Amino acid sequence: MNKRLLFALMVACLSVPAAEPEVLTAGTTRLTVGGEPLRIALERDGTVVAAGHAAGGLLMGDPEKLETVSLVSSGYSRQGHRVLAVRTASGKAATVTVALTPNQADVTVRPAEPMAVLLRLAGMSPGFGLADHAVTHRESFDTDITGYRNDSFLSGQGITRLVSNFAIYPKQKFAFLVWEPGVKMVRSTAEECAQGSRRVESEVRFSLMTGTPAEIYRQFLESRNLFGYPVMKPKYEFFGVGWEAFGALAWDTNHKTVTENVDQYLAAGYPLKWMVVGSGFWPREDKRFHETTSFGLYDKGLYPDPRAFIAHFHARGLKYFQGLRTTFITDGPFSREGLRLSAFVEENGQPRVMQFGWPKSPIYFLDWRKPQAVAWFTDLAHKWTGYGVDGFKEDVYGFGKYGLGDDKLDPLNAALMREGLYIMGRNAYLASPADLHRINDFNYNQNQDRGPVNALAAAYAGFPLVYPDIVGGTFGEGHFDLKVTPRMRTYMKRNAMWAALHPSMSMGQGPWTFGDPEVERVMLAAAKLHDRLQPYIYSQAVRFYLDGYPWSMTPLPVAFPGDAQVYGRENERVRGYEWMIGDALLAAPLYGNDYETVQTRDVYLPKGEWMEYDTGARHQGPVMLKNYALPADRTPLFVGGSGVVVEKDGGRLAARVYPLVKEAEVEFHHPDGLSRSVIRVKVADWKKAQVRTAPGRAVAAVWQRHALQFAIAAGEDYEVR
Repeated sequence: MNKRLLFALMVACLSVPAAEPEVLTAGTTRLTVGGEPLRIALERDGTVVAAGHAAGGLLMGDPEKLETVSLVSSGYSRQGHRVLAVRTASGKAATVTVALTPNQADVTVRPAEPMAVLLRLAGMSPGFGLADHAVTHRESFDTDITGYRNDSFLSGQGITRLVSNFAIYPKQKFAFLVWEPGVKMVRSTAEECAQGSRRVESEVRFSLMTGTPAEIYRQFLESRNLFGYPVMKPKYEFFGVGWEAFGALAWDTNHKTVTENVDQYLAAGYPLKWMVVGSGFWPREDKRFHETTSFGLYDKGLYPDPRAFIAHFHARGLKYFQGLRTTFITDGPFSREGLRLSAFVEENGQPRVMQFGWPKSPIYFLDWRKPQAVAWFTDLAHKWTGYGVDGFKEDVYGFGKYGLGDDKLDPLNAALMREGLYIMGRNAYLASPADLHRINDFNYNQNQDRGPVNALAAAYAGFPLVYPDIVGGTFGEGHFDLKVTPRMRTYMKRNAMWAALHPSMSMGQGPWTFGDPEVERVMLAAAKLHDRLQPYIYSQAVRFYLDGYPWSMTPLPVAFPGDAQVYGRENERVRGYEWMIGDALLAAPLYGNDYETVQTRDVYLPKGEWMEYDTGARHQGPVMLKNYALPADRTPLFVGGSGVVVEKDGGRLAARVYPLVKEAEVEFHHPDGLSRSVIRVKVADWKKAQVRTAPGRAVAAVWQRHALQFAIAAGEDYEVR
């Protein structure tokens, strides 16, 4: 039975033609589908969340000549979902299944033949999200995506690798996306809010979400896990201070240069917890081996004893990671086996030969859609872990001209994560099968507004475990022929303090190479700050895994959606790059392309009482601190909200409770990712505050750096009274 006949039979089984719009309700949420042409609108609590587009809400056909549709008939599926038959004026037909819960409407379109499908709503603003696409092919750097239009949305365009078409509109209590790893159409303009797929072979699903940001992100998390885009639990060590060989040594890596550089950092007091040797460890004598898919094959001259080399860093408390890609040089060491297993992407029944940005040789690409190929690759990775490698920096790039699916690394990274390996994710589509979300290379010679906008856009889009690249980048990958200038010294200080406030940070070019004690002092202070906050930041990462909210890096429009003053600031004009870390810390680094000349910023503090992290000075919000002084050595943090932060204190964890509110309750997730402690605050007079465990045992507490501080243990709860 052909597809057109099947569709005709489905239409016949539905009820008689529907003249009135179809209305679905769930709680106080109401979805209306109907009109001529067919339009879709969403309401919540009696307020329009997303208005229908006047010219039609569902379009189908040729992607360059889309047509609106009319409602033919409607009925119900066995699951109780509404099923609609729709048709364009030229006769193109589809069935549309609509399901509604209080926080999400799912619209699934099944066309009778392959075609483009677009779901369109009235325009709304401001909107946020799109991850890497938010900084590609746009006129200026701005997290607000109003005016964005891309009808060929796919990874590989510009610098895009972390890809998410999730778009959130906090003012309207709305978010929207099409679940499509292929080529998408994404528009967020004053005229329309629209997403779609350029070619639907069988079906495509759209989700319209509504509620508070917390409700929307929880719904997004549940749908990601349900629809095959899993969010996986991250691991603690990756949230500490790291070191990347490419930032420190470029391609000049060997057992001697790596060991000397890392040991020099440790001797200087840097609290390194992880390290990456991303490239150059493979055999050098033959270009067939010039890849990270030389599984288990090290250059014998450069790395004569890999086990001892890696064991040296383990003994110093570091996790050791290597670069890993799924590109196989066609005549490389494992390609013949991959061909025998049909493990590579094919074209017309034959393995497809491609040429990426790296390696320079022709390659085959692992077919991520075949479970047997993923299992084979994962097994090959054991040749690295057998030497003591703890995880991988996934690093596929240069694939833009091939139109590969956005999810091309997700199944592999998920398989490695399930084995307990550490993954630095550089490519992803909607899923989070990684410990970190690394933005694309961010270097000294680039516009420095890109980094903050890129990082915040990733957090909006569901990738809040942001790692903003190596401190200093790689100096434009100029092979480190450094001509040190005053501008470069200022850059290193500002970049280090900005990076320190992200979920993870790493070191590269040695501070000692800049010939300035002030640079060394500020960079070390930034690294120690991040290290001290590692437990607190990691707890927020676990909270993201549990409820989907971007706790580890929360843009202010998400944290305070009803505050008009938090909007319009995350751009290259205002440079109000601020975010919450959990509910108690507000990051306000002075950063942007003017970093060399400015010493002050306008810093906005939302409603509530805030305390400067360094000085303890208090501010009552909402307030704009005009021309607020932020010298390079000042910690650009404010404490607010619950006032409860957990930091390292020597070899233990210490809760630090700032006297900002009389009542609060905070759940802290310990470094094992499993244990937790609840800290309850109920204080009438802070001068008389005491701490007890939940069973009532007294706990020693002291006032230190403007907060009441006490040691905490995994699994114990505490009360401050």
